[in-house]
Formats: sequence, C-alpha cells, structure tokens
Amino acid sequence: MQEQLPGTGEVLALDIGGTKIAGALVRRDGSLLARAQRTTPATEGSAAIIKAMLQVADELMASGSFTPQGLGLGAAGVIDPGTAKVLSATDTLTGWAGTDLAGELAAHTGLPVKAVNDVHAHGLGEARFGAGIGAADMLLVAVGTGIGGAYLHDGRLVTGRHHIAGHVGHIDSVFAAGLECSCGRASHVEAIGSGPAIYRHYQRLANNPEASSTRDVADLARSGDAHACTALETGGLAVGSALGSLANVLDPQKLVVAGGMAHAGDLWWDAVRTGFERSAIDALAQTRLLPAALGTDAALLGAASLFWNEDFEESLDVAHRS
Repeated sequence: MQEQLPGTGEVLALDIGGTKIAGALVRRDGSLLARAQRTTPATEGSAAIIKAMLQVADELMASGSFTPQGLGLGAAGVIDPGTAKVLSATDTLTGWAGTDLAGELAAHTGLPVKAVNDVHAHGLGEARFGAGIGAADMLLVAVGTGIGGAYLHDGRLVTGRHHIAGHVGHIDSVFAAGLECSCGRASHVEAIGSGPAIYRHYQRLANNPEASSTRDVADLARSGDAHACTALETGGLAVGSALGSLANVLDPQKLVVAGGMAHAGDLWWDAVRTGFERSAIDALAQTRLLPAALGTDAALLGAASLFWNEDFEESLDVAHRS
C-alpha cells in the first residue's frame, strides 16, 4: 500500500455527468492535488460508465503517493446517500437507474464510497468552500440545461423522504403555462427558465435559423434583439419568481445561483432579481442572490466533503456560539 502524505486527509472525488466524468484528489482545506477526466460513455450502459469512472480513479491514484480516506461521488440521477445507489435516472445515462455505486466501486478501489446527486454535491461544495461559507442555511439553485437545487439546513443537506429534494425546476410557473417540461408534465419553471427553454422561446418568437444555441440568444440580447431580450427576460423572471417563492418557504441565510445561465449577463440577472423581488415577502427584502463562486469544481469539493461532515457541522456550531 502506498504511504499517505501526513495530515492531508484527502478524498478521491468524482463528478459524473452526461458528457464527462471529472475527478480530483481533494484535501480538507479545499485544495485539489490532481485532476483527471474522461468522456462519459452515456449511451453504452452502466457497466461502461463504471469502467470510465474507475479509469479516472486509477489515474488519480497513480498521480502521487496518496491513500485517500474514501471515494466521494456527485452523480446524475436520484441518489440514496445512505446506500450510494441510483434510485432513478433520466435517459441521459443509459441503464443508470439501479446502479449500486458503492458495490461497483469499493471492490476495485478498496475505499469506502459515499454519493449524492450531482447538484446536491454542487451545493455542498459552495456551502463549505464557496459562496455559502458561514451560512447554516443555504439554498443553491443551478440554472443550465435543467434547473436543479440543493438546500442545507443547519449545515446538513436535505434530500427528503425519497431523496428528490432540490428539484427546483419542477415548480409550477405562470410564465410556463401550457409548456411541456422535461419531466413530461406541463407548466413547470424549467420549461421556460432553463437554457434550452430560453432558446426554444426565442425560436418561437423569431424563427431565426442563424441562432443555434442559448449562447447565441444571450449575444443577440446584448446587441438589442427584441425577441432575444424577451426570451432571456422571461426566463429570468420565471427563475426569480420561483426563487422568491422558495425563499418564502425556506428563509435561507444565503441564496446562491449557479449553472450556465448565471453567466448570461446583466439582462438575465436583472430579470431574476426583479422576479425575486416581486415574489418574496417584505421580510426577505435584504436577502441577496449570490453568484456561485467555484464553477464546476464545486461538485468535486462537495463530493469530497461527504467524508468531512462532522468537521463542517462542528465549525458551524463554533461560529454560532461566537
């Protein structure tokens, strides 16, 4: 067995998404010692995905004299954090539902395995190392290809009875009335506020074959294209309204906005803030919407932190007593 570097307490962390598997060795202080990445064989079944994950893990283990204390995962799908099993998943990863992540990975690596949903991991990373530092109660909402979220209460991730807490995109929205959502239902905020939904809205208005992506829509909006502005603003208002409604229920100390749309520019952010102000009750007037600070590293840091929960919760207790 390789000798472990003294005092580092590193964890091998993987972030498994529909396009790539990213990995890193992470120390307790949030520093990343090494990185590795593979393309996700998304359509080849769970065995192929597990094989690619193990290739990333092996590359990381070979990068230095490390013996990590565990393997932390942030994975697409509904994940049972108690068993590290994939309870359900979309067709983005073929055959992913039912995968026993701990069973598949522990035998090869010899490491204990802990796992949560990828957006939950993102929330944990921002709470411990990013925009949510110091907050006992934090809501993170990620707006990108879909809309997901993570809520931490008293420093602990809330996953809910069926481990689906955080499906922010599936809140009803008046802005999405009658529009089909990715879940197969209608009128959810994801159907108007996600990146692809904003693109579809623009094309319904403009029917512009020269615009091929949401990025193009954002660029057109910055140049003053009226239809692009409408699509971007409507999506932002819908997201902001949903955030205001959630804040009315959860009263988070910090509310963090992540995902690709968080880089769409001032027009989108102004619309999000306007939607929030219209929906949030007066007592929440001082609640700020904070941009995420860690980018894609957040999920890796959050996955690693699954092995450090007690340290994190103790630090919050100390902060509350001081």
